[in-house]
Amino acid sequence: MPDRTSKPPTQAERMTRQVEAKQRRAESHKWSWSSIEILGVVGWSVTVPTLLGIAAGVWIDRRYPSRFSWTLMLLLGGLLLGCFHAWMRLKGNHHE
Repeated sequence: MPDRTSKPPTQAERMTRQVEAKQRRAESHKWSWSSIEILGVVGWSVTVPTLLGIAAGVWIDRRYPSRFSWTLMLLLGGLLLGCFHAWMRLKGNHHE
């Protein structure tokens, strides 16, 4: 049976493997930052309309008191609008 010993990798092969490994790590970090960025955009897309709804509701409740809570209604409206906006942004980013 012949002795089949593989020769050690050349310096160029070692460098190529190192570069490939670094590139894989960089791509995995890029994905992570991209995911965090999307979460931030979605979070603000929901938070801003909700807070604006609360602010408008508090202003209306103080200015024009009634038996209905405008703060609660506009909070809910802002939340629904924000969720819809976030959904549309995610749906748009998915196709890019």
